[in-house]
Amino acid sequence: MKIVTWNINSVRARLERLVEYLRTRSPDVLCLQELKCTDDQFPFAEVQALGYRAEVFGQKTYNGVALLSKLPVTDVAKNFGDGDEQARVIAGTVNGVRIVGLYAPNGQSLGSEQYAYKLQWYGKLSRWLSAQPRGPLLVCGDFNVAPEDLDTYDPRIFAGQTLFTPQERAAWRSMVDANHLVDLFRARAPTQTGLFSWWDYRAGAFKKNQGLRIDHVLVSADLVPRCTSTEVDRQAREGKLPSDHAPVEASFD
Repeated sequence: MKIVTWNINSVRARLERLVEYLRTRSPDVLCLQELKCTDDQFPFAEVQALGYRAEVFGQKTYNGVALLSKLPVTDVAKNFGDGDEQARVIAGTVNGVRIVGLYAPNGQSLGSEQYAYKLQWYGKLSRWLSAQPRGPLLVCGDFNVAPEDLDTYDPRIFAGQTLFTPQERAAWRSMVDANHLVDLFRARAPTQTGLFSWWDYRAGAFKKNQGLRIDHVLVSADLVPRCTSTEVDRQAREGKLPSDHAPVEASFD
């Protein structure tokens, strides 16, 4: 089973890219972030024509997440059930695996309300994950945190910047550790540098590979030995009008 996470940065603006990706890469499950559309604006017909069922949690202009699957999806959940109206989390069970797709808050700037919200959100995520049913668990998406120095092209440049502050990294790590999750890419490549999933549109950052690894696939320990491959699909970041993120793929027996 191939499971992919991709911050598409507007599904309507990049519909052709989405269709091409589904047609050529054919993931079993694709978790999308930053749909930037309401549920009724989502391209259900195009996705269904390629054999996918779409569970969508949209929001006008901002945020929005979706879970696309070739296989049946059960027990769909949206957000934490605490009244937060920002569309950031969608979950479903596929082939016995509980899959959570999420779009974490960006945080904007240190000291801002958005930054405080981000840290609080991570605490809520951790508690919500701990209440999920026992069994294989995969949590993927745009976490908006680069956990380690290796996850930036130059940690000196990002020191003190959002996505890389000690507080954000500690919140991410606390969530991972409290729920006994494994960062799949880092587990398979513990010292690899230059492994990124996001590149700024400006200054030729992608061609220079000046990026950050902020899109992650976290799994329960029982899924680690079942993983057969991991990959960042850099080709999907190339060409005309790409998202600033690349799809992150993980395949399992």
